[in-house]
Amino acid sequence: MNQLVELHSRKAARILDSARELVLDHGVGKVTVSEISRAAGVGKGTVYLYWPSKEDLIRGLFARDLLTLLEEMIGRITADPATVRPRRLAPLLVRTGLKLPLARRMRSGDAEVPRLLMQNAGDRELFARTKPAAMCDTVVPILHRHGLIRDDRPLAALAYSLHALLNGFALAIYEPAEAPSGVDDPDTVLADTVALLVEPLDEPAEAAVAAAAEETLAVFREVRDAVLDFIDRGQTPEHVR
Repeated sequence: MNQLVELHSRKAARILDSARELVLDHGVGKVTVSEISRAAGVGKGTVYLYWPSKEDLIRGLFARDLLTLLEEMIGRITADPATVRPRRLAPLLVRTGLKLPLARRMRSGDAEVPRLLMQNAGDRELFARTKPAAMCDTVVPILHRHGLIRDDRPLAALAYSLHALLNGFALAIYEPAEAPSGVDDPDTVLADTVALLVEPLDEPAEAAVAAAAEETLAVFREVRDAVLDFIDRGQTPEHVR
């Protein structure tokens, strides 16, 4: 079973917290292990007891953000399968993603972030699976198969439209000064727009919603396990067992 090193070490937790704040403030390329250790109140060598390199530590930070997103989605759908309906799933994805601290750094245009996350083929594949476009490609067919997505338009067009809509709303919510004024609750606007865009006119049966939720959960759980494995591989083995 994969383990997060911070669950077993207060020092590791401090290192992660300090690294996150430094990355948010200064960007990936300008942060050094010396600065991280100093901010965490530990020796420089202590960082290497838990992570083989600065790059492993920083990649682990971004992976933990993805893990938070996936765990939130899994928890919400498990508690209420109707959360999988597009009108509810879309605002949850956008809001949860924007709450993640390092999402701000990724949206800031920090060129070091994609370079760091995409260094090898395995990493590129994993992070590609967590992008909104990949989620649309994976989840939309599930919802369509169970009648939660309309069937009078090509599925690829619906997935493309939904992806563009999510990106647009995320940008508008992230930068409200650049969006038209007069909307106090963009989540409701997003939910209504998604319902009009992709949902069928007829209410789906409860059994169909439950089946769609179970398949969607399987997708999120598979990706979560892959992220956990990625985090585990980036930690120094003797300190995570």
